[in-house]
Amino acid sequence: MDPRLNRILPRVQKPARYTGGEYREIQKDKRQVDLRFALCFPDNYEIGMSNLGVRILYGVMNNMDGVWCERCFAPWPDMEAEMRQAGIPLYGLESGDPIGTFDFIGFSLGYEMAYTNVLNMLDLAGLPVRAAERGEDAPIVVAGGTCAYNGEPLADFVDIFSLGEGEDVTVEMLELYRKGRQLGWSKAEYLRHAAQIQGLYVPSLYDVTYHEDGTVSAIVPRDGAPEVITKRIVQELDDAYFPTDTIIPSTEIVHDRVMLELFRGCIRGCRFCQAGFCYRPVRPKSREVLVQQGIEACRSSGYQEMTLSSLSSSDYRQLEPLCDELLDYCGEKNINLNLPSLRADGFSMGIMEKLQRSRKSSITFAPEAGTQRLRDAINKNVTEDDLLQSCRTVFEGGCNAVKLYFMLGLPTETDEDVVGIAELANKVYLTWRQYAVSRARGIRITVSTSFFVPKPFTHFQWEAQISMEEYQRRVQLLRSSITNKSIIYNWHDPDTSFLEAVFARGDRRLGPVIEHAWRSGAKFDSWSEYFNLDRWMEAFGACGVDPLFYTARERPYEEVLPWSHISVGVRPAYFWRERNQAYQSVITPDCRVKCMGCGADRLLACGVCDAPLTRREREEAQANG
Repeated sequence: MDPRLNRILPRVQKPARYTGGEYREIQKDKRQVDLRFALCFPDNYEIGMSNLGVRILYGVMNNMDGVWCERCFAPWPDMEAEMRQAGIPLYGLESGDPIGTFDFIGFSLGYEMAYTNVLNMLDLAGLPVRAAERGEDAPIVVAGGTCAYNGEPLADFVDIFSLGEGEDVTVEMLELYRKGRQLGWSKAEYLRHAAQIQGLYVPSLYDVTYHEDGTVSAIVPRDGAPEVITKRIVQELDDAYFPTDTIIPSTEIVHDRVMLELFRGCIRGCRFCQAGFCYRPVRPKSREVLVQQGIEACRSSGYQEMTLSSLSSSDYRQLEPLCDELLDYCGEKNINLNLPSLRADGFSMGIMEKLQRSRKSSITFAPEAGTQRLRDAINKNVTEDDLLQSCRTVFEGGCNAVKLYFMLGLPTETDEDVVGIAELANKVYLTWRQYAVSRARGIRITVSTSFFVPKPFTHFQWEAQISMEEYQRRVQLLRSSITNKSIIYNWHDPDTSFLEAVFARGDRRLGPVIEHAWRSGAKFDSWSEYFNLDRWMEAFGACGVDPLFYTARERPYEEVLPWSHISVGVRPAYFWRERNQAYQSVITPDCRVKCMGCGADRLLACGVCDAPLTRREREEAQANG
């Protein structure tokens, strides 16, 4: 560690964020290492260390001979100021070496509001932020995660976008780099070869032109780059690396627990949900593997809490027997078992009893909309009876706290739908009055609303976002409609959701805006104490970009979208067909009921998308015809 840090760390918040040295961090002999990778998370240590994807990639790369992957997180502004004043560049936690000397710098992008932190971290590393200005000796800058599916706003700053799941493609990318170094390739030659690997998108190899009205005219590949870049997936999760012996943070983090991934993808097809389609097709882990991994992770970490994590945990076919097996171990060790992402139509007394065994204090459901018409429009496939029956189960099980999540601004939403949220919450209260085993403690119903953001690779990717003023009007309408004192209402501030919508569907012309805002002081924009909308609006004005072009405009089907050359495996025609179904409030059954031909099954080597089956179940089904 740089000796100058000894003087700095006593002056900053939470010095443990910056020291490394945690239990089970991976140290390697530099003499045995020929490739170094800085795995960067563009937010603070507590959030980055809570990210399961970061832990998985850290283990995958460090399992490669001769590769040393180190972690790096965005320093909080107090630490950044001290580092800049002392002339200390951004460094890897494991070695303390400047990451600007590494071979690769990789960013995990899960949220658009972290974009300025990407630039800030590159600058702290002593590197030019623009890819075109970084020389032959500079690291290759890679970015992956959900935001990489439309990385165009960051195209000026990133050398390679990794699309999809990184376990396999990352290894291929690094091995290609080793090959290129042996053959004496230049950086440009390496990037041209990398573009031939499925899942790697090299933005510098694509020329984008625009019509006079500002829409994209064409996206043309050069130097043999593919016309369409298709994401990568892990074919068999049972065989994939999982960090059962992961790093134990030396300070408290956001998710200080074992996170057990049940499956990837989602069978449901909610029309607003980007993750549900970007992670298709559904691939579950077997119960046997999950039990083994869960127990091993608890034993090796000493954590007293385990979370079963997936987009919709209750859709795991063997959820109850899995919980039984895990609770046999967790109960003896006083380990709490959490089940987030439960659907109201998949909640049972059996699950409730298991949650009670692990002392769950509250249950969360996400109806998303207040009326059945709007839930059908967004294909939520949850009825009012489903929700109230699940709440009855909760209350009969002794739980007296329920959280309900909704969105405001969904396509086709009316004032009746907004008021319907208050009416639905009140029906939940009446259900408690009727079925609670004990009313002495009272009931706490928390209603939370967020500002709907249309995302790429969803059925609503063509839709306009309502204005911030209209969102605030709907918030006030809902506030005035909630009169029950047992119902607490929280709502998300619209400013960040407005910018999120800009960058989610943005193009390369936003690169100068991001850079201008960053040079004006923008960083940690996902944190309210640092976010400043006026700074961003000034940046839009200075760069001659109208943000409403990206938020308030409905797109026709024929328009070339900034991400039209990217494929998540789902056909654009399927998205458009489902978008039209939304305007008729027609629901589409989930994948388990009927395959609707979205196209994601083409990504599976076996060509079978009988969601969600394990490998063993697929083999049995194929053997039986």
